[in-house]
Amino acid sequence: MERRAHLDTLAVHAGQEPDPVSGAVMQPIVLASTFAQDGPGNHRGFDYSRSGNPTRQALEKCLAALEGGTHGLAFGSGCAAMTTLLHSLTRPGDHVVAGDDLYGGSFRILDKVMKPYGVLTTQVDMSDLKAFEAAIRPETRLVWLETPTNPMLKVFDIEAICALARARGILVAVDNTFATPCLQQPLALGAHMVMHSTTKYLNGHSDVVGGAIVTADDGLAEALRFHQNAMGAVPGPFDCYMVLRGLKTLHLRMERHVRTANAIASWLEAHPQVEKVHYPGLASHPQHAIARRQMSGPGGMISFVVKGGLPAARALLGTVEIFVCAESLGGVESLIELPAVMTHGSIPAAQRQELGISDGLIRISCGVEAEADLRDDLARALDAATRATV
Repeated sequence: MERRAHLDTLAVHAGQEPDPVSGAVMQPIVLASTFAQDGPGNHRGFDYSRSGNPTRQALEKCLAALEGGTHGLAFGSGCAAMTTLLHSLTRPGDHVVAGDDLYGGSFRILDKVMKPYGVLTTQVDMSDLKAFEAAIRPETRLVWLETPTNPMLKVFDIEAICALARARGILVAVDNTFATPCLQQPLALGAHMVMHSTTKYLNGHSDVVGGAIVTADDGLAEALRFHQNAMGAVPGPFDCYMVLRGLKTLHLRMERHVRTANAIASWLEAHPQVEKVHYPGLASHPQHAIARRQMSGPGGMISFVVKGGLPAARALLGTVEIFVCAESLGGVESLIELPAVMTHGSIPAAQRQELGISDGLIRISCGVEAEADLRDDLARALDAATRATV
C-alpha cells in the first residue's frame, strides 16, 4: 500500500494482503524455521527464519509504512533494536550524543555495553540547542534522541537537532516509543532512523516484548539488516503476529490515551497534594510550543511529583486499585510506577536527582478505562499519600 494512504488505513492494511493460498484476511503465522528451496540458493524469498519470515516481513512492511520509511526491521526487544543499531553504525573511538533524560535500559546499553566497547556517550539537555552543539565532537557519529523523554517528558526540537547534525554528517536516531507514528513522524522532520519498543503502544496489550527500527536510507537499511541477521536478535512469528494485530487499533487507542491523559494531567496540576506535573499538553510545560508544532497530540504518559517524597509515593502506589503498579507502558490498562526505584534504578542516584527524578516522582501510563474511574482511583491514592505525611 502506498504512503499516500492515511495512517489509520495503513495500520490495518500495510504489508498485509489476503493469503494467496486460502484467502485468509488475517496474516498467517508462519512458524517454520526453514524453507524449502527448489535448488541450492534458489528459494522463494525465504531460506531461514532468522534471516526472514513471512509474518515478520508483514510486520516490518507495516511499521515502515506507518513511519513513512521504506525499510522496517523487527527485533526481539527495544533494547535489541538499540544495541543492534549501535553495533551496526559505530566503532571503537566513535562518540554518541544523547539526551540527558533517558530510559534506564537505554542508559544501561550506552554506559555498560557500548562504553566498554570503546563508544563513549555525552548526555546533554537537548532542549538547549547551544549545549547540544557544544557536546558534538569531531568523532561524533550518532545522535540518540528520545522525545518525549522518559520519565521527565521533555520535548526536543527534532527538526532543529537533525539540521545541526546533518550539517556535520552525523546520523540521528529517534526513539519514538512514547509518541508513536500517530503523534510524531521523525523521518519527515529529518531523522535518519526511528526506533520503537513495540512492547509498548504499537502492540498495546502488554503481552509481547519486541522492538523495531525504520529508515528510508537504503545504505543504513543494508547495514542494519546485515547485523539483524548476524546478531540474531529477532522476534518469533507469533510475537510479530501479535504486534500486527495490535497495530490495527493503534490510532483508535492513541486517541483515547491522549484524551484521558490531557484530562488527568490538568486535574493533577490543580491537586493540592501534587507538587508538579510533567505533561507536554499543559501550557506550563517548558516545551509546550514545540510539542504543539511537531506532535499531533501530547501522548498518554504523565509524570508528577507527589508532596511528601518516598513515603507519600509508596502510600499512593500501594493504594491504587485500577492503576497497576508495574513497569512498562502503552497498554490498554493504566500503569503506575516509581522511576527512581523501578524503571530508572540503573541510573546513578546523583544523576537521577540532577534530572529531577526524585523519590516522589511518579510516572503513569493512561490506559483506555473510563477517565472518571481513573481520576477517582488517583484521588483516593492521593488522600492516602496525604495521610502518610501527616
